Amino acid sequence: MRILGIDPGYAILGWGVLDMKGNHFSVVDYGAVTTDAKMEMPLRLQHLYTQLSAIIAEYKPEVASIEELFFNNNAKTAIMVGQARGVAVLACVNGGLEINEYTPLQIKQALVGYGRADKKQVQAMVKAILNLKEVPKPDDTADAVAAAICHGHAAGNRVRNFKLSGR
Repeated sequence: MRILGIDPGYAILGWGVLDMKGNHFSVVDYGAVTTDAKMEMPLRLQHLYTQLSAIIAEYKPEVASIEELFFNNNAKTAIMVGQARGVAVLACVNGGLEINEYTPLQIKQALVGYGRADKKQVQAMVKAILNLKEVPKPDDTADAVAAAICHGHAAGNRVRNFKLSGR
């Protein structure tokens, strides 16, 4: 299964593509789509959509794992991140991907085993699980890769449960 992980943002949208065979992950590629703060918001959203659509076309993932919006105290920022998240969902839907959404708590639980883990703990697990020399940078990219790993674990559990129940 090829998984596209996405950490939505309007300044930086992290992404990571992983292959999962059995319970083993391998890195295909990862990175970040960035927008200039001087750009008008509609143009930033267009850039995010265009770049994410190109990533989907190039790597041909089967599923997307998108981090759900974490609402902070700044409503304006939350709305802008929500717009970027909507663009990411649209790019995935238009790319024919199955979309799976996970909260930050679910992602932390899947990687570290503790839903209140800090960012450094999650990054250390991304590095260890994928046998990387360094943590993916920027942080948004590491978060996107973590979202992909989270889905891999969740999908693997669904397959095992399905086989165990005999359905």
